[in-house]
Amino acid sequence: MVMFLFLVVALAVVVAAVTLAVVGGGENGPLPEAAPERLRDPLPPDRPVDRADVEGLRFPLAARGYRMADVDDALSRLGAELAERDARIADLESALAGARSGAGHGPVHASGENHVSMDKPAPGKEDRP
Repeated sequence: MVMFLFLVVALAVVVAAVTLAVVGGGENGPLPEAAPERLRDPLPPDRPVDRADVEGLRFPLAARGYRMADVDDALSRLGAELAERDARIADLESALAGARSGAGHGPVHASGENHVSMDKPAPGKEDRP
């Protein structure tokens, strides 16, 4: 019986302490609302995204996984930058193909267009001893 009475008193003290801490809060009043966790290290808005930015990207956890808005923002930013880079690469390849066709030399693809090969050239006579 003494043990039961001790547990009831201890439980009452704990409940009272927690209630005072949450409701009373001393000079500051009640505890402030916790701000929702947001993306701490967003992608840089003032320069193109590089590999280190993507590798360092960490999404805060939400109740059921990640915050969809943060993930959607990051994916749309990455998609836009990839599309911009693809367009730039296509422009450069087109300009290079035009320059090669204007010069009248360069490898010709089966489709009739000039393409740049990324293969190493075979050693010529001047490369041999």
